[in-house]
Amino acid sequence: MNTKCPWCGSENSHLHLQLKDYFLTQEPFEIVECDDCHLLYTTPRPAADEIGRYYQSENYYSHQENKKGFVPRLYEAIKRVNIKHKFEIATEGMNSDCGRRILEIGCGVGDFLHYAEQKGWECYGAEPSDDALKILRTKSNAEIVKPEQIEAFHDASFDLICMWHVLEHVDDLKWQIAQLGRLVKPNGKIVIALPNYQSYDAQFYKEKWAAYDVPRHLNHFSDDFMRNKLNDNKLVYIKSEKLIWDSYYISYLSEQYCHHKMALLRGAWHGFVSNLKARKSGQYSSLVYLFKKC
Repeated sequence: MNTKCPWCGSENSHLHLQLKDYFLTQEPFEIVECDDCHLLYTTPRPAADEIGRYYQSENYYSHQENKKGFVPRLYEAIKRVNIKHKFEIATEGMNSDCGRRILEIGCGVGDFLHYAEQKGWECYGAEPSDDALKILRTKSNAEIVKPEQIEAFHDASFDLICMWHVLEHVDDLKWQIAQLGRLVKPNGKIVIALPNYQSYDAQFYKEKWAAYDVPRHLNHFSDDFMRNKLNDNKLVYIKSEKLIWDSYYISYLSEQYCHHKMALLRGAWHGFVSNLKARKSGQYSSLVYLFKKC
């Protein structure tokens, strides 16, 4: 068991939450908080050759398409709306005078890259799942590599780098953040979307909050951590944006983990309440952090 913080290496930590892999295996895990840098991380962390089995499910929507049923179709419809919103967030202020090379790390089945291609961007991606890549290559001409192969890209290769709900899956955080700083051009933009365990829905559902998603989610980030800790890597925090649709989906999954009847309706209600409370607190269920390279 690795008891060291994946960010600062400290062995000083305390228990934040005991929970299970409610999505798939029902295996027990813990989330601990580093006493020094205050990152939350999952323990025990599955080895690299074991983590794949925790993603092997027909219900893992982010790597599934054309599934039948109301909920998968609703998921796909909202995803299309969300992709447009994500693209607008990522490219805000990047006019025709800016370069148009984009790298998406953790590109999944390629929906975001496909949309960016349609908008005239030169697209590249990194994705570990072979099943996702089979779908991606039917819709996108982007050059795709495995995540560990991004080291082959030259320094300052990209005007925009996006990680949409990916950094929480990354085992070697220091290496990943260093690569972001290396690969983005001076004054280029980095966009990182993450679940927010300080949101109302996280506080409401506690250990059954679906966005903890252990052990697939190895890291759990606070708003303070994202605003202040990444500056040490020559990345300057610009601002954060909200993803309002995520609260509904996460609340729906959380209701399923609680085995409540009418999970879809109950999830919609608590997702609405979470967004309503976040209008004052700023603690939305998912937040998008924007950085530039100084």
